[in-house]
Order: sequence, then C-alpha cells, then structure tokens
Amino acid sequence: MRVLFAGSPEIAVPALSAISARHRIVGVLTNPPSAKGRGLCLSCTPVADAAAALGVPVLSPERLGPTEREAVAALDPELLVVFAYGRIFGPKFMALFPAGGINAHPSLLPRWRGCAPIPYTIMNRDALTGVSIQRVAPKMDSGDVLARQEITLDGTETTESLTELSAELGAGLLASVIDQLEAGTARGEPQDDSAATYCCALSKDSGLVDWSLPAPDIDARVRAFHPWPGAWTSLSGERLAIISARLLAGDPAAGTADVHSGTLAGTVISVDKSRGIMVQTGTGLLALTRLQLRGKKPMDFKDFANGARGLVGTRLGAL
Repeated sequence: MRVLFAGSPEIAVPALSAISARHRIVGVLTNPPSAKGRGLCLSCTPVADAAAALGVPVLSPERLGPTEREAVAALDPELLVVFAYGRIFGPKFMALFPAGGINAHPSLLPRWRGCAPIPYTIMNRDALTGVSIQRVAPKMDSGDVLARQEITLDGTETTESLTELSAELGAGLLASVIDQLEAGTARGEPQDDSAATYCCALSKDSGLVDWSLPAPDIDARVRAFHPWPGAWTSLSGERLAIISARLLAGDPAAGTADVHSGTLAGTVISVDKSRGIMVQTGTGLLALTRLQLRGKKPMDFKDFANGARGLVGTRLGAL
C-alpha cells in the first residue's frame, strides 16, 4: 500500500521504520525546521531526519493549502498514516487518500483525546493506558478504533519512559492495521463520546509545583513533566528544577497522613541520607532525589544538600 506518513517527534520514528519495512512510503509530511539550542540553529524534526536516512521525500510545509495538496497528490498516496503530527486535516486534504487515514494515539481512546495524553495519564495516576489506532475523523481523536493495546502502569513511569514504550507499541500496531486494511479485514469500533476525556497543551510554566497538593499528586506531576516542561519550584528566589522524586512507601506520611502538623507546605523537613530531601506537602512528605538550580548541572540530592547551606527549614516556592 502506498503510504504518506505524517509525524514529527521522536515517538513517531519507530512507526516510520516499521511501516517502511512492509509498505511503500511515498512521502513524509512533517513540521518545518525549528530553532533549537542556545544558538537557535534550525533543526529538522526527528521524523524528517529518519525519512532522509530512508531516502523518502520529505514535505515540511507551514500550512496545508492548495500548493501543498498538489505536492501530496503528485506522490499518488493511497493511505495517510499519522503519528504525532499535531494538525487537523481538512476534507480537501483527506480527499487525496482513497483508503482514508489512520492515526496512532498513545491512550485508550476515548480517554485523553488531545495533544498531551501521556502526561495527563501520569498526572491523573491512571492505572491503565495504552495505544489506540483510529481512523482519521473531522473531530479530534473521535474516529473508529481499529486496534488497541493496553499498558498496565505501576506508578513509576515518566513521560519519557512511557513515550518510548508507546512508540514501540504504536509502530507494531500501525504496521499491523495497514496490513489489515490492505487485506480488507480491518474492522472499526465506534468510540463512546459520552466517556471521552480531554487533555490540553502544556506550557513552560505547567511544571510549577503546588506544594499544597498531596505528596502522590506532586510525585505524579514530577513524573508527568519529565523531560518537558520539567517540574520546578524556587529556592531562595532561584528557580529549582525537580528532576526526580520518590514517594515514601510504607511511611504514614506518604500521602495518607501528615506527621508534621502545622508545618507549611513546601518546607524542607530533613535530609535523609538514604531516601532524599524530605519536603512537607499538603498531605505527607515527598523525597526529592535529583535537582538542578538554574544555570547549574543536575545533582543527586546528597551533593545538592551538601552545597546548600541552611537547606533544612527553608520553604520551597516561598516568595
């Protein structure tokens, strides 16, 4: 089957490779190069780089207008395959594909429709997630589900680790569904719109820690915002990134009780040499295990505590 693949970030690269091994990819549609790094040099998307390595033509337009539709039509695609492209396709564009389009979405649809399903899954402490392959539909993430694979979560996942797993699962599912479409055996299951939940885009400031929340909620946000936008707070007026933290399993302060009644949320209670920097939350303690001050290197909590005078008793996030 002749496939036009649309995607941009790293999560889509395994799918591009898996599909290219079994079907003909006539072109790749990806986002334009963007400025990155301190020098703000223009960088192509990971999908563009992968496509170039495969010798596949790359289209990276700013918009999908008449000129861009002509360029796609010239490739004579049969099927549009999407993984994290980030744009809605209009009816004129979709008319270019006789077999329609399919999309990989890293959640168990209809849960977490939208652009940030993995962080929202972790933030909300879902016990189960997965990857869904749906037909491309006019309404966002509402198409019939052609395949899905569940992932059981244990509460230690980060967006980084869950993205890597979803990328691999999505690659296999997409390739399998294309096989089914080509054989005429694919069957879709309509979504239950009444059960739909939605997520929205994260911003650079989304990771600001609210210490009044219970410890399990803050822990979930630290994991959900790794690696981007990163959980952060302030220490003596300086921005402090919290790269990793740990719930205190078996400790009554691990989100179920508050053993430091009257202590303001965000206060550093102690430095436990085996567990981390203990911080009072709205309910319970949270152990911070890896941190980074703005302009400094990431540090293990022991090294950080050794270099931070008067840390115990300081209130994080205080103005």
